[in-house]
Amino acid sequence: MSLVQSKSRDSLKKRSLITFILLAFTRLGVFIPVPGIDHEAFFQNIGNNSTFRVLNVFSGGAVSHIGIFALGFVPYINASIFMQLLTTAIPSLEKLQKEEGEIGRRKISQYTRYLTCLGALVQGFFTANYIRPYVFNWSNELLLQVTLTLTTGSLIIMWIAELITEEGLGNGTSLLICLNITSGFPKLVQETFTAVQVKENFLKIFAVLSSSVLVLLLVIIMQESKRKISIVSPRQLISSNQSENKNFLPFRLNQSGVMPIIFASSISILPTQISQFVSNENIKSFLLLFSPLGGSQFIYLSTYLVFIVVFNLFYGSVILNASDISQNLKKMASTIPNVRPGIETEAYLKKTIKSLNFIGSIFLILISFIPTAVQNITKMTLFNGLASTSLIILVGTSVEIIKQIRTYDISQSYKDMS
Repeated sequence: MSLVQSKSRDSLKKRSLITFILLAFTRLGVFIPVPGIDHEAFFQNIGNNSTFRVLNVFSGGAVSHIGIFALGFVPYINASIFMQLLTTAIPSLEKLQKEEGEIGRRKISQYTRYLTCLGALVQGFFTANYIRPYVFNWSNELLLQVTLTLTTGSLIIMWIAELITEEGLGNGTSLLICLNITSGFPKLVQETFTAVQVKENFLKIFAVLSSSVLVLLLVIIMQESKRKISIVSPRQLISSNQSENKNFLPFRLNQSGVMPIIFASSISILPTQISQFVSNENIKSFLLLFSPLGGSQFIYLSTYLVFIVVFNLFYGSVILNASDISQNLKKMASTIPNVRPGIETEAYLKKTIKSLNFIGSIFLILISFIPTAVQNITKMTLFNGLASTSLIILVGTSVEIIKQIRTYDISQSYKDMS
């Protein structure tokens, strides 16, 4: 048994090491500058720009440095969202995903990569044009070089995210976002200590930190909550042993994890990004209304919360398909007590899944709103208006990694024993 545990630990260490190396490589790329740009002048100019402060949080500082990873994971996430929408809208893609197994999923992933490349090229081109005033010797050749450099950096980020998901620990995209967020913690601690030195700020900071702890607890409760639907099989009906009649379908309250938050965050900062490339002041002012910094907090929060609900309902329905579950139960000759197999079972599961997704959305809205509301009341901006998003992503990802480590450890032990 000790040999089995040793092998399992070695495999887990290997995955952890791969994850650590890839994350370290990602941070290195943030500080590798794109050549031909006056980085000092650019950094000084955007220092007080609220738009770039938002983008900088999610890129881990790559935007302010105009590093090769400045585009970050945004093109990849946008491509994933678009591909999932296409999959539900186009029957051939839906069939490819559901009926073709691993081959179909690989094809969907390949299409997502193509869309990522296209989106990165477009975003890289506009970014290269925006930094034109800070370029030493502007030329079309340099425009092409900067565009291709930023695009390549975005594709490398995509590759790293997929590699972490397959060979490392946790979801690669979530981990990269967590890494970018935590990279700003030292500065956050410094700002907190500076603010604490002012006596009247102590209670305000305590209120902000307390709300953060409350959010942490709510996220953990939401991640761990399940709805158990009992199922029975012919063997259980015949058996007189009541201890065997404990089979159930475990439906998590939040099936989608942190992905709705990540998707909503990515979509919410799109108007902010687009505003940097718009010369018309009226259009630019309108787009900045949706910015978490410098815009209308009510409009931004309303839009952000709507996106969370939409993506949570959509993502939850994709992960849990009532029709597929109903068919699988029928194949196993299992039924839900007091519910007839077939259409009634499917309708019952749809109703249950919708209810869970709706309750999960309310939880996400609540834990997204609490820190922002406290900060608006106290007028403290320690987290740059992104506390709720950051905390949900950090805690959700941490919980998922811990679960994956436990699951992997147990499954690896059984695999080695067989």
